[in-house]
Amino acid sequence: MSIQRPLEGIRVLEIASIIVGPLCGQYLGDMGAEVIKLEPPEGDRTRVMGPRRSPRMGSFFMTSNRNKRSIVLDLKTPEARVILHKLLASCDVLLHSMRTRAADRLGLNYESLKVAHPKLIFCHVAGYGDDGAYAGRAAYDDIIQAASGLAQLQTVVAGQPRFIPTILADKLTGLQAAYAIAMALIQRGKTDVGQKIEVPMFETMVAFNMVEHQWGNAFEPPIAPMGYEPVSTASRRPYRTKDGFLVLLPYNDSDWHKFFELAGAPEAMNDERFATFQARQKHFRVVWDEVERQIACKTNEEWLKLLTQQDIPFSVVNSLDDLVDDPHLKSVNFWEIHQHPSEGAVRIPRVPVQMSGARTDITRLQPQLGEHSAEILRECGFNANEIAQLTAEGGPCRPVAD
Repeated sequence: MSIQRPLEGIRVLEIASIIVGPLCGQYLGDMGAEVIKLEPPEGDRTRVMGPRRSPRMGSFFMTSNRNKRSIVLDLKTPEARVILHKLLASCDVLLHSMRTRAADRLGLNYESLKVAHPKLIFCHVAGYGDDGAYAGRAAYDDIIQAASGLAQLQTVVAGQPRFIPTILADKLTGLQAAYAIAMALIQRGKTDVGQKIEVPMFETMVAFNMVEHQWGNAFEPPIAPMGYEPVSTASRRPYRTKDGFLVLLPYNDSDWHKFFELAGAPEAMNDERFATFQARQKHFRVVWDEVERQIACKTNEEWLKLLTQQDIPFSVVNSLDDLVDDPHLKSVNFWEIHQHPSEGAVRIPRVPVQMSGARTDITRLQPQLGEHSAEILRECGFNANEIAQLTAEGGPCRPVAD
């Protein structure tokens, strides 16, 4: 018997654009869920973002929409509402990222839907929780990085607030949503009843930042200021060697002894500021400045050989381009080359999670806009004439011309 994927048999309707919702849908698809991506006639906005070979297959779209089928549906039309409810009748999960008022106008609110679809898991990814003071505000990654305190944390290295140069809030919220949906599916298996899930970006990122930075505020009243200084200091950075950069992180007292021996300065551990974990935490700036001084005395190659032999945690500083030929990524076959029907050869990172008792793989490449509209309509019970009308010029399932 072939090994199944963990979410095989689960059907997800994704009504989401840009990154948070689509990335969540991709995670579910990677785990075996059948994901139907419902797109407006103009398509997901990421279809026209980034370099592309075809008009609506931009690189931004390609990285968050594998393992899905695409149906075009103009939800502003009456016919579309009928199709939507036929789709929902066959789905286990509705994943959407519309603002609540817009979703309500389309009848996409849980209180209405659960009457007809009591087993449905309804997941709403939003900027802010619907019960809060900021409910309904527009939110994108930069907005949430600023609101959650993440941008302010960069002041220590940039001199003023700065954004992390990746869409961290989008990605983390997408992961949180996929995790919540999986948990709800487990619970539904016990109760046979669906539920509403709300995954707000703002609250997700505040909770994420507080893991280390709540610090003295973990107690009430606070016993120290917020902020974990050892990670929010300019001293925490890659160190320059004779010919490049290196990151070094001795973890325990043994690692520190070995490092200073390799550096030719074993007497450093006689300094009370270096001798114990508590002392290094207290004097972290002095410690890291000394590490920087020692690292500068050797080349990358010299350090890599020495640190590998002594099993001290370290890494070279890779550029994004370096990752394509990284020896470890090559050895685990991380980069997969697939032949896309319309885009030719495409490079896709493999699903990073590997499971001994289940498959996690790529079974569908990124869909063209509305590529599966007729197929999905047929599954909903529409006949050939009805499908022809729905997908014809002016129909609710017809993409806008390029």
